[in-house]
Amino acid sequence: MKLHKGDTVKIMAGKDRGKTGKILESMPVEGRIIVEGLNLIKKRTKPRKQGEVGQTINLPRPLPASRVRLICPNCKHAVRVGFRMDGPKKVRYCKKCEATI
Repeated sequence: MKLHKGDTVKIMAGKDRGKTGKILESMPVEGRIIVEGLNLIKKRTKPRKQGEVGQTINLPRPLPASRVRLICPNCKHAVRVGFRMDGPKKVRYCKKCEATI
């Protein structure tokens, strides 16, 4: 997967289209990511202890990695990401400005 935890991404499809956020968790096996503050659902919890009240919690849900694009730290655009060899290391690069990410 070309997206990693901590990357800033822009959502390209869905109810949060056009919004940007930071990746909290990456799930490469499922091909999904969790973005901070986006794709939220409301979960209602019951009171578990006496005197506690029920509440509504907003939780971020995973979304497919194909729906987002990485925001290049160099050119500040939503771009496609490629891989290339930099000596013995495999590095990601921006396909728009050719800068290493």
